[in-house]
Amino acid sequence: MREKLEKRIRVSAKKELADIVITNAKIVNVFTGEIMKGDVAIADDKIAGIGSYKGQRVIDAEGKYLVPGLIDAHVHIESSMLTPQEFAKVLLLHGVTTVITDPHEIANVAGADGIQYMLDKSEDLPLDIRVMLPSCVPAVPEDSNGATLYANDLEPFYSHERVLGLAEVMDFPSVYETNLNMMDKLVLTQKHNRLIDGHAAGIEREKLNVYSAAYIRNDHEATTLQEAKDRLDLGMYLMIREGTVAKDLNALLPAVTMRNSRRCLFVTDDKLVDDLVEEGSVDHSVRLAIEKGLDPIIAIQMVTLNAAECFQLNSIGAVSPGYQADFLLVDDLKKFTVHSVFKNGECVVKDGKVIEDKFIKQDYLEPNLPAINCAKLSLEDLKLPLTSDLCHIIEIIPNSIVTNEVIEKVKVENGYFRTSLEEDQLKLVVAERHHQTGNVGKAIVKGFGFKKGAVATTISHDSHNIVAVGTNDDDLLLAINELQEINGGIVVVSEGVVVATLPLPIAGLISDQDYLTLYEQLKTLNQKVEILEGYNTFNPFLTLSFLSLTVIPTLKLTDKGLFDFHSFSYKDVAVDS
Repeated sequence: MREKLEKRIRVSAKKELADIVITNAKIVNVFTGEIMKGDVAIADDKIAGIGSYKGQRVIDAEGKYLVPGLIDAHVHIESSMLTPQEFAKVLLLHGVTTVITDPHEIANVAGADGIQYMLDKSEDLPLDIRVMLPSCVPAVPEDSNGATLYANDLEPFYSHERVLGLAEVMDFPSVYETNLNMMDKLVLTQKHNRLIDGHAAGIEREKLNVYSAAYIRNDHEATTLQEAKDRLDLGMYLMIREGTVAKDLNALLPAVTMRNSRRCLFVTDDKLVDDLVEEGSVDHSVRLAIEKGLDPIIAIQMVTLNAAECFQLNSIGAVSPGYQADFLLVDDLKKFTVHSVFKNGECVVKDGKVIEDKFIKQDYLEPNLPAINCAKLSLEDLKLPLTSDLCHIIEIIPNSIVTNEVIEKVKVENGYFRTSLEEDQLKLVVAERHHQTGNVGKAIVKGFGFKKGAVATTISHDSHNIVAVGTNDDDLLLAINELQEINGGIVVVSEGVVVATLPLPIAGLISDQDYLTLYEQLKTLNQKVEILEGYNTFNPFLTLSFLSLTVIPTLKLTDKGLFDFHSFSYKDVAVDS
């Protein structure tokens, strides 16, 4: 460290040649909001100076804009279905050099072993992967997941240099009621002087004070302008999410002003590999925001300096002496097309292509992670008995993880629910897959629009049981059984035939394939699901995966039954007569 510091000072003072000098660049200054001119001198992995410098190697930026490396401040890598290494390749292509991830998906399946897997597989990558420890495994006590994590399970991870704190606290009732286990985690995090992420879905303004009082200082669950303002008013960082399902940028961007923009970030939260490849990561949010009139420099600040300051990462987020040499070159700030990317002073993307030799070959499979352990089900297990034809129904809101509760009349045959294609009333099933309990929750959902077949997946936030939607029980059962055969993933069935599968052998969440192979597999899956003749305005697979997430309004389904977010309790599908 001393030798590097002395060298950097000598280079800064022009007593020694820089390792690399970037010339002829328009430097985006996120501190002042201005465009600077000058050479950028690099010594080892840091920026040594900006001005007039000479170096052992000179790179002509040819008038391109030099932008700090982008930061996605809240993302679940597992939701991309990629390993950390393959995820890194995709994000670097889009100028993202740092992410802050919460591995609570794999932790809900495999506990501490899942966290360790993500830490191990993200070592020595040219993408800086920082970790927030899962706070709610399970998300709420009512869930049936693969593991339970207490404060003493998390404490050993605080010695890891890339662990920043406690991830999104989604169990608001446990904070509100000062639940012992939750208090242990909050106190432990503060003892280690680390940060705490929020998850305040559906929390009204007065109750939001509880989170701020507990040193929870950011949130990504705002979906309305008022919710955005509430968070900013209470001194929280506002994370504006634009993922595959949850797309909140359009609704929240008007909340960003010249006065409060430095407290605002763009994040992705959950984004599938196809959207990452085709749209990008937070670079996509930057482009969308600029298209809608946000000043380009402010948009860039939100995914660089703002994100770095939010997580107290004082050596990234800007192009400045002493900062890490993480930056990208773009031709046009409004189009924001990434040309080249540098991480720690090394070029990792050139002419829009990842430099593969920057990655060490890994074995992605881990035998210690649990396999699918679901009880054998029958058609009888999938029947939904009803005492009334008036029912509580989960209604999908396209491109949102929030659902509506509607009450409608349904078809009842011999005392059991019968799907209605005309009314778009389909059967939703959640089957426990960790401990062979045989629990199967059944409910009614509308919004998919399927005319035949079924879809099933082991991606079922956050407990990741099997979740399936279908027009008939035969196809539902076939899809569930096929999932067990491939040891997790996604299955599409139509009229008694398995028409497509996507295996996810790593905890039923992650592929062991490279990102291009998985991308092609997912494209094929998206094509095959069209045979079910559903709506094509949203992603059906990721939408399905959020229908069991009990910490998001309004109605959800677990293996134990229909769950009401507002009462935080289970309720009958049939409306009491």
